[in-house]
Amino acid sequence: RFERRDAPSVAVVGGGIAGLAAATALAERGARVTLYEREASLGGRLAGWPTRLADGSEVTMSRGFHAFFRQYYNLRGLLRRTDPALARLTPLSDYPLRHCGGATDGFARVPRTPPWSALGFVALSPTFGWRDLAAMDPQAALPLLDVRVPEVYERYDGIGAAEFLDRIGFPSAARHLAFEVFSRSFFSDPGELSAAELLLMFHIYFLGSSEGLLFDVPNEPFPQALWHPLGAYLRELGAEVRTGTAVHGVDPCPDGALDVRTDDGTFRHQAAVLALDVRGLRRTVAGSPGLGTAAWREDIAGLRTAPPFLVSRLWLDRPVDPGRAGFLGTSGFDGLDNISVLERWEGEAARWARRTGGSVVELHAYAVDGAARREEVQEHLTAKLREIYPET
Repeated sequence: RFERRDAPSVAVVGGGIAGLAAATALAERGARVTLYEREASLGGRLAGWPTRLADGSEVTMSRGFHAFFRQYYNLRGLLRRTDPALARLTPLSDYPLRHCGGATDGFARVPRTPPWSALGFVALSPTFGWRDLAAMDPQAALPLLDVRVPEVYERYDGIGAAEFLDRIGFPSAARHLAFEVFSRSFFSDPGELSAAELLLMFHIYFLGSSEGLLFDVPNEPFPQALWHPLGAYLRELGAEVRTGTAVHGVDPCPDGALDVRTDDGTFRHQAAVLALDVRGLRRTVAGSPGLGTAAWREDIAGLRTAPPFLVSRLWLDRPVDPGRAGFLGTSGFDGLDNISVLERWEGEAARWARRTGGSVVELHAYAVDGAARREEVQEHLTAKLREIYPET
C-alpha cells in the first residue's frame, strides 16, 4: 500500500465494471484515484436510468438482463466490497432452454463438478443422448478438453464453430438449442463464432470450474443493487468519482505524467487506465495522438464491435402465468433470444406488478441486422412473445 505522501495520482477512464474494478483495486492500495465516466451514472453496459411509464410510475430502465454466473469470481469479489454475503444477488433455480420445434432443456439437474458437468448434460439432455456421444469423433473432439490461451486462438480462431461441430459429429438437435442459445448470448451470430471462441466458452462454463451453469441476478435494478454502493465505497476510500465527464484525450507530458482532457478542463495524473468499451477506446485513442506506439494504436483502431442488440422491456397490464420461468433462453424464434419475467426476482418490478396486477417482461434480440428498423424488430419480438406466452 502506498504511503499518502508517495501515492500516485491515477486517472481511470470509464465507469463500467472494468473501470470500477480498476479504481477499487488502486484506491484500496492507496493510490489517489479519479474515475471519469461520460454518462450520468456508473455501470457502463450495466448502467440504469430512470424513466416514467404511462401510468405515472417512475421505474429503472437498463440495457437488459445480465446473468451473474458463479464462476465470475473477480466480479463477485468486487461486489463483496459492499455486500460481503452477496445478499443483493438472488439465484435462479434453472436455466431453461426452448426451441421453436418444441425441444426443451435445462441445467438445474446437471452436476456442477467437471467432467461430470459435461457428461451430465449429455446424460440428462433430451437433445443429446449417449447414442449421439458414441457417434462423435473422439479424436476431433479432443480440443474440448485442452483449452489454453493464447494457443487456442492461434490454432482455432480461423475455423468456424459450425465447421468444428461438423468435424466432431455434434448432434443437430443440441446444436440448434444449446449451441445457438449460448452463441447468441455472447452477442455473436452462430455462423460468425469461431471455433476458438466456442472452445473457450465450453471450457469456462463446463470444465473450467465446479460452479455449474446456474447463475444469480440482482434483486434490485443495477444502480441500486450494485453501482450506487460501489461508488459510495470508492468515495469512502478517497477516490473522486466524476460522472457526466467525457474524456476526449490523454496526452503524455515530457516529465512522464499524463494530461487528461475533459470538457471541464485538463487534469494531470501520473498514470491512467483506459477501461472503455471498444467504441470509447477507439475514440479516446484517436483523440490522443501522442499516446502509445504506432503498432498499439493500429491494433486499437482495428478492433471491431459486436453486432447490434435490442432490449425491449414491456410493463404489461396483465400477469404472465405463474409457472413461467424467470428467464428462458429461446432458439429458432426468428431473432428472439430470451424472455425474462422481472418480477420473479427484481424488487422494483415485483412491487410494480403487485400494485398494478401486471407483469414486467423483457425481450432480447442479439446480433440484430444493422440495417433493420428498430420499431419493426420490436414489433416482431412482441409477436414472438405472444406465440410463446399466449397470455401476454
